[in-house]
Amino acid sequence: MVDPHLWLEDVTGDEALGWVEERNAEAEAAIGAVDGFAATEQAILEVLDADDRIPLVSRAGDFVYNFWRDATNERGLWRRTTMESYRTAAPDWDVLLDVDALSAADGTLWVWHGAQVLRTGPLAFRRALVSLSPGGSDADLTREFDLETRTFVAPEDGGFLRPEGKGGMAWVDEDTALVATDTGPGSLTTSGYARIARRWRRGTPLAEAEVLFEAGPDDMAVGVGYDATPGHERGYVFRMMGFYTSETLLLDDARTGTELHRIAVPDSAEPAVWRDHLLVHLRDDWAPGGDGTATYPAGSLLVTDLAAYDAGEPRFTPLFTPTASTSLAGWTRTRHRVVLVTLEDVVQHVEVLTPPSGPGDDWERHPLTGLPPYTTVGVRAVDATDDGPEGDLAWLDVSGYLTSPSLALVDLRAAGAPGQPTVLKESPARFDAATHEVTQRFAISDDGTQVPYFVVSPRGQDGPVPTLLYGYGGFEISLTPSYSGSIGRAWLARGNAYVVANIRGGGEYGPAWHQAALREKRHRAYEDFAAVARALVTGGTTTVGQLGIMGGSNGGLLVGNMLVRYPDILGAVVCTVPLLDMLRYPQLLAGASWIAEYGDPDDPADRPFVEEISAYHRVAEDVTYPPVLLTTSTRDDRVHPGHARKMAARLREVGADVTYWENVEGGHGGASTNAQAAHKAALEWTFLATRLEG
Repeated sequence: MVDPHLWLEDVTGDEALGWVEERNAEAEAAIGAVDGFAATEQAILEVLDADDRIPLVSRAGDFVYNFWRDATNERGLWRRTTMESYRTAAPDWDVLLDVDALSAADGTLWVWHGAQVLRTGPLAFRRALVSLSPGGSDADLTREFDLETRTFVAPEDGGFLRPEGKGGMAWVDEDTALVATDTGPGSLTTSGYARIARRWRRGTPLAEAEVLFEAGPDDMAVGVGYDATPGHERGYVFRMMGFYTSETLLLDDARTGTELHRIAVPDSAEPAVWRDHLLVHLRDDWAPGGDGTATYPAGSLLVTDLAAYDAGEPRFTPLFTPTASTSLAGWTRTRHRVVLVTLEDVVQHVEVLTPPSGPGDDWERHPLTGLPPYTTVGVRAVDATDDGPEGDLAWLDVSGYLTSPSLALVDLRAAGAPGQPTVLKESPARFDAATHEVTQRFAISDDGTQVPYFVVSPRGQDGPVPTLLYGYGGFEISLTPSYSGSIGRAWLARGNAYVVANIRGGGEYGPAWHQAALREKRHRAYEDFAAVARALVTGGTTTVGQLGIMGGSNGGLLVGNMLVRYPDILGAVVCTVPLLDMLRYPQLLAGASWIAEYGDPDDPADRPFVEEISAYHRVAEDVTYPPVLLTTSTRDDRVHPGHARKMAARLREVGADVTYWENVEGGHGGASTNAQAAHKAALEWTFLATRLEG
């Protein structure tokens, strides 16, 4: 069957952009003219631009670095200060790069993608590799930057310049970098990512850089990295065969060596080298000895001595073993410690581990106490490469639905239990959190599975209120509590409720929770979300007419399927940067990289279940759908804007109440500046208010 809306996949075609312009004008007229829209937009922008936000930093040498956007600097400033100054209430920032000024000078709307400071050799901490994206797309370029002169080093002067493309590079020394990027025909995978890893010498053409590794065109991607830890320097090549299968190859001599050593763990596992140790996070059960005598379950984190591993005699010790209610959310390594962040029924715990002090000793384990309930803790090493006292310092980023962000510093060197965190910075509350409370509940899905969800509702709620239900349910991503001043001001302050569903497909209960909604089992995620929606109504939190749902990217696919499967239990739908045409998704931009998650519509064995989740193809003529807002970005080069465009066209075709809005830049995040983000969010929250508050 010919797709009548295929022409909307022409991202920058005149006809397609004309259609987008018409839809945008309709959206602005319908939502932007609503009383209160401008006030909502301004309230959100005040949150995003607030001068008293916490400036998060990363340390390199004597400085800590921060990227900052505000009302004056829409595209942002890259800046730095000393650790001593950063500890004060008003740090003395030294601006290194003004991205607004650069955009004006270059005539390109640059979006910051990060920087990597050189850590070795005579130019250590004097040069950096700065990555910038035109318009916010995933594709970016990397330029060498002189931290002393505050200028880019021109290629004609020997400076490194990685042309625009999906890839990356890593310093080895002042004259050498590892790079994986688009170097012309044949250098990319079918997913659109780099497939060749090279060693690039200063002053030589990139296309002639020495090839270290070459993956097949049907692999997903190749990446590179470098560990500059003194005494443990090594390069890495990462081969990703699919989204959940990969190989890590070590390059012991990244300056001149060519021999790559594969870390011999299952393709589904995630290995990480930490000084003299090898850590392995399992996605599947594994018996390292091959004889079945010691099998470690999926979700475990193992460690072994690297020398024993190299000698072919690894002795693995489990640092974390999951249970039916627990999973590993993440781990961080400092100079001498491993910090585990675990979930128990989606509630976080933090534990500090110390390696054995001698043969036969066990790893010491100490919980990090005093953390607020229903919060998410981000743990980051200040500088794990530092062999001095700061090598075991860690940042703690703490926030929750009603707990405004704080940043603490904790010293993990203390004998026995780690020291108590010292709060350095706290963000003021952006709304009155005292009016609401957080509870955790469980819904029962169609197959009897208990599905957890968090409810942020008016304290002492008496009767149903407008409620927004948010979800994702894919790629083993966990949704844990986080603070949003925008949601607080635009939604909670109106007396409404906000709900987050931890459905299958996510990582809240480890790999098994994710795998329970993979491929032909995708419907389980939608059944879980429907179970939460129904529980909110039967439990009295809201009514069908007051219940809205929202999701983006894979979450856009989630709410798109909710729209076509369960239209009678929903009051409104907000669907952002979504996948929706699942019969063509592998042919659109990075789509082929997600076949492991959804299945391959071109494989006869997969097509029936992929077709079942193709929301675009399930839109029917004789169904009454709830009001829908679809948003995307012209510059999204990850999820093709054609998904949202075609869905809007199809819904219009059947007479549905659909509003469509597309930002001309912003990439997959949907916005490149705080002003754009505030406008987009105001459209979404105002749409929900007009449809649900009645």
